[in-house]
Amino acid sequence: MNISRTLNFICIVVGGLIAFYAQAQEEQNTYILLGGIMLLMFGIYRTSRNIPSKFDKEEESFIKTDKEDEI
Repeated sequence: MNISRTLNFICIVVGGLIAFYAQAQEEQNTYILLGGIMLLMFGIYRTSRNIPSKFDKEEESFIKTDKEDEI
């Protein structure tokens, strides 16, 4: 596991724990809750950036079939 993936995983877990802790208290601290959610979303965003789009593959396959039909 490289450093970037480890950092993303840590951000997701820590952000989720902070958000869960802030919401579980009797008097919710809004700033801690927002900080936890922001950290969670930051980790999810960084993780999702590296996942390729499923539509990119479909366009490639359409291009290949169009070229094969012309030949």
